[in-house]
Amino acid sequence: MSAAGVENRRERRRLQASRRAATRRRRLLAVQAVAAAVGGAALGAGASDGSGSNLPDLTSQQLAGERVVTGFNGSHPPATVRQMISSGRIAGVILFADNFNSVAGARRLVAKLQSIKRPPGLRSPLLVMVDQEGGLVKRLPGPPAGSAEAMSKRGPHYIHHQGRATGRLLRRTRINVDLAPVLDVARPGSAIGAEHRSFGSHPKAVSRRANAFATGLASRHVAATAKHFPGLGSASANTDVAVQRIKLPTSKLRSIDERPYRRFVRGSGAMVMLSTAIYPHLSPLPAALSGRISTGELRHRLGFKGVSITDALETTSANAIGGPPRLARLGAMAGTDLLLFSSPSRALAASKSLTHGLRKHRYDLAGFHRSARRVLTLRSSLGR
Repeated sequence: MSAAGVENRRERRRLQASRRAATRRRRLLAVQAVAAAVGGAALGAGASDGSGSNLPDLTSQQLAGERVVTGFNGSHPPATVRQMISSGRIAGVILFADNFNSVAGARRLVAKLQSIKRPPGLRSPLLVMVDQEGGLVKRLPGPPAGSAEAMSKRGPHYIHHQGRATGRLLRRTRINVDLAPVLDVARPGSAIGAEHRSFGSHPKAVSRRANAFATGLASRHVAATAKHFPGLGSASANTDVAVQRIKLPTSKLRSIDERPYRRFVRGSGAMVMLSTAIYPHLSPLPAALSGRISTGELRHRLGFKGVSITDALETTSANAIGGPPRLARLGAMAGTDLLLFSSPSRALAASKSLTHGLRKHRYDLAGFHRSARRVLTLRSSLGR
């Protein structure tokens, strides 16, 4: 090859390297765009919570409402849900496959929800979320094309592409939160592995692959939700149907199960879902209801600044603890921002219980302010 040919080849390589670096920078900026504000952007004029950021002037009912998410039956928001939204008793909704029969139907439903008039200070978009993992857990037709296990065989680049495609699909419907990806590190005999919902059995591989999906979602301005902290990769049954006690030593939980979350946190991940399994070496309570895990492990140890949310609180594992008032009290005291209920009646009971507790000064008001600030900042960052 001539000297000119060698130089041309080198120049092509430099250009390719430059393009790859630019692409990586764009992806990183996209990841941060959805949730960067969650760590501390101001919400506008109002009462300061003492942390340097201001909140709108919220009533006790509205402060409590910013910690509750509900589901409902049917393709139209029922009167109870409409009233909860208009009075500020809930921060968002979760949709399931029986709420719509098409992408167009989902879009119409979300439009109805977002059109409900909300009180001053709460007019940012509602959090509207679905489980769009792929494989067995997918509410809308379309991407991702395959389960986490299937996507893993194609590598992080393909997974990132699937995350972007999923984000485009959700944005078409105006759904702004995906309760995905799963960051659980699957172990032999685990339910999450049997359901093909894990991106792998090694924490490094899970971290690269799951976070590739998360960055793809974020690039389309959809909030990704890493789950199920601190890890369900060794649970032999789904916590929806059975109480699970994960007896791994704390050192193993931290070095294996929590490891994929480090990358998610460093990339300004928007949301983390806490599991309802019990981790006896950390707490006698389910993770979502444990301050040692929700605040100690997730926030203090890993440095997570975004919005935390419980796994569903109508499940067998949650019902073993108590009804909505007790679950709401424990979750709020643990520092978990959002309490996820599938039923409006249970969500309303939780919201009322928290409101009553605030009025009776039974809770740390600053903790409610911190949660409301995180949730409202995320809502405002997602746009309409």
